[in-house]
This record gives sequence, structure tokens and C-alpha cells, in this order.
Amino acid sequence: MTAPTAPLGRLRLGVNIDHVATVRNARGSAYPDPVRAAKLAEAAGADGITAHLREDRRHISDADIEALMAALTLPLNFEMAATAEMQAIALRHRPHAVCIVPEKREERTTEGGLEVAREENRLAHFIAPLRDAGCRVSIFIAADPRQIEAAARIGAAVIELHTGAYCDLHAEGQIDQRDAELARLRDMAAFAHSLGLEVHAGHGLTYDTVQPVAAFPEVMELNIGHFLIGEAIFRGLDPAIREMRRLMDAARA
Repeated sequence: MTAPTAPLGRLRLGVNIDHVATVRNARGSAYPDPVRAAKLAEAAGADGITAHLREDRRHISDADIEALMAALTLPLNFEMAATAEMQAIALRHRPHAVCIVPEKREERTTEGGLEVAREENRLAHFIAPLRDAGCRVSIFIAADPRQIEAAARIGAAVIELHTGAYCDLHAEGQIDQRDAELARLRDMAAFAHSLGLEVHAGHGLTYDTVQPVAAFPEVMELNIGHFLIGEAIFRGLDPAIREMRRLMDAARA
């Protein structure tokens, strides 16, 4: 059986605004405001906004989620751990999408993909109420066929492939390993698409690394945050996002 061919359509850009809140929280002030950043992102060409409400509330807060849900015209992608507390928050707000991610208090950022294959039964029951509430459920996973197959079996609509290893290898100058990881991401994007999953990708993407991933025809959305917020210090948020949008569109052309 031949796998379906993905159309090479416009690639969506989701802008993660977590680290606007990180800067705000460093001083305990009311600024910079993540909602203002979300509105600027929309004006600059973003197709959606991503915010991760962590267990320890290290950046995005409950009040931020309330404010985003009230103010956004773009879809909100609510990143969350698979906990009862986060499920209840998601069910109260009913964002457009929820992305289930692994989470450890001691990590600086999400260090790997979710282990779906070993927790298939628990996660299937966990995401069912979210689906029933109208949220599109995404699973953040490594480019591993076992995890992709498990994500499909539990009823997720979307997977987001973790691009962190590829980006780290690029930064370290390990070209052969980088290219091997990129090939694995490409193969797993095609495999996930063949199972009927919508494919997204993200984590660590920069101007230097985005285009090879953006060129995968099966990938429908990239979620990018930390790099854009950092680049905004030098360029401003609007031009930083516009340049990412330009590179994505050029890769897709």
C-alpha cells in the first residue's frame, strides 16, 4: 500500500511566548506582557500562539492563560503535562489545541519527547475528555516509530516532533550526526502522515536550522519560541518573526 502524499501547502507558524513571561517574572513586574507579545506575533504573521503552563509556574501563569483566552483571535496551543491539575485547567478553558509534553521540575526546558508507548493506556484515558471537549490533542514526541504508532493508537490528532537533538548537533558542528538526525525526522514525519496524523515540529529551531525542517511536505506547523524572543532583543519581535516567516515560506516554495 502506498502512503498518501502530503500537499506542499503553507506552513503554519506557532509562536511560543513563554519567555516573555520569563523576563517579566525575573523582576516580579507586570511587564513585558505575554498578551501584548501574542498580539504583536499575530500582526507579524504568526498563525497561532503557544503557551506552556508548567507545574511550577516558572513562566506562564494561570492568569496569563485566562488573559490569552479572553484576548486572542489566533488559536491557542496550550502545552501541558499529563496531570489531573492541567487536565482540569484545559477543560475549563477549552483552548483550540492541547499539546501533551513530558515535564520534570529540575529541567531547564523540555528535554525529550513524551513516553507514549509505555503509558499508552493511561494517556488514552487522559486525552479522551480533552478530545470530547473539542480540543485538538497533540503529543510531543521523539522521532521514534514506536512512539508515533502509540500516539496514533491512543487517538491523538497531531504529533509534534522534537527537533532539539537536530538543532543541538547543528550548534555543536557535528554535521554527520546532524544530517542523520534530520533524515530520521524526515522519515518519521512521512511515517506519521501515513498513519493519518497531522505532523508538527519544534524545539530549538533558529534561522540556521528551520529551513530543512520547513521543507518536509508532511509538516504542517512549526512551534518556535525561545529563539524568537531572544532575537527580539536585537531586532524587535515583529521583524524577528517576519524573518522566520520569510525563511519558512522560502523553504516551502
